[in-house]
Amino acid sequence: MTSHQVQFLFLDFGLILLLARSLGALAGRIGQPPVVGEILAGILMGPTLFGAAFADRLVPADVRPLLGALANIGVALFMFVVGLELEHRFLRGRVRITFGAALGSTLVPFALGIPLAFFLLRHHPTEQRAAFVVFTGLSVSVTAFPVLARILVGRGMSRMAIGGLALATAAVVDVVAWSALAGVQAVVAGADDYWQVSLLIPFTLLLLAVRPLLRRVLVHGGSGSLPPTGMAVVMVGVFLSGVATEMMGMHYIFGAFLFGVLMPREGTQALREEIYERTGEITSLLLPVYFVVAGLKVDLRGVGLDGLTELAAILFVAIAGKFGGTYLGARSQGLTSEDSGTLAALMNTRGLTELVILGVGLELGLLDGPLYSLMVVMALVTTAMTGPVLNLIRARSARRGLAAVPDPDTVGGDAAGDGVPSAGRGTRAAG
Repeated sequence: MTSHQVQFLFLDFGLILLLARSLGALAGRIGQPPVVGEILAGILMGPTLFGAAFADRLVPADVRPLLGALANIGVALFMFVVGLELEHRFLRGRVRITFGAALGSTLVPFALGIPLAFFLLRHHPTEQRAAFVVFTGLSVSVTAFPVLARILVGRGMSRMAIGGLALATAAVVDVVAWSALAGVQAVVAGADDYWQVSLLIPFTLLLLAVRPLLRRVLVHGGSGSLPPTGMAVVMVGVFLSGVATEMMGMHYIFGAFLFGVLMPREGTQALREEIYERTGEITSLLLPVYFVVAGLKVDLRGVGLDGLTELAAILFVAIAGKFGGTYLGARSQGLTSEDSGTLAALMNTRGLTELVILGVGLELGLLDGPLYSLMVVMALVTTAMTGPVLNLIRARSARRGLAAVPDPDTVGGDAAGDGVPSAGRGTRAAG
């Protein structure tokens, strides 16, 4: 590294943290998730507001790969935390209602995303048309599990039944989304590389085989806290898993996510809490870098009438498909209209998860710069609207004399006893 690179790397990193923290705090003051302000920070440092020349001087071309490397580490740890936070207990006592809501939350927006893809192909052609169609449907179907968890905690809903149901539904949708994205990447990689994807099965079995050994290392000594080498072992596992999936022709995020999902569960809740806290300290520093790296690729200066039309179509499909699909899926399982509306509003949250998926699409060549920019705006809008929509539902319920937030013990049960029990401890997640 040259002295010039060191100077700008430190300068940009400090500026990123300052801007992201400031706008994140401002977003929190107006009832928005901090991630909304952090995404805005990335867009503000890009060419949209002050032009490409300003962005190039602020973040020189020879410094961007260095920031990108930091961002990749942050995203890998973020995906590990997402996998770590997914728990079977979210489904306990609510399997049927969860899968009903998740089915609607995934299939309806995905189905609407297919005609949207053909509409977008007119001005954004690609040789991978089939992969583009699937990717578009996937990009409007995703829910940001970590951002959703943060919203639930902030609103005091994480220990209520509707919060547990939302987490369970989002967990199912997330698993489907990452699996589908892995399939899309395998298709784009080419037929010659398909066999490499099959290595994911023995790799998963290998992780399951070393799971008891990993548990023994983490709980060594029975002190209830991580041993001195415990965190290092976890970090090595995250990064080696990312290397493994990259070698299979898939993105490193899949390996990090899978390692988090397969972390030992039995008797390790306190340890996982500690791992989450320590990892969160790192991701809180590195994830803002990802927002800026993503924001540098967003350029809305040239959006004309065609671009605005495309943005309107993207927003309509993303919002109507996600909200309508979740609402219909929840209602089909016996939830009240108020509970179904609350769940639908929560599932429309996209946040950083959407940005990660869009970043993969950009790397694969499925998205060009203008379309990527429009999709980032969609992620920002759908995340920002969650709070106001929940407030509207709350006000409507109050006017009708109903509980503003569903009672933890009385959400949408049916005669068969398929109720939705309390969600347990509040789930926290980054991003």
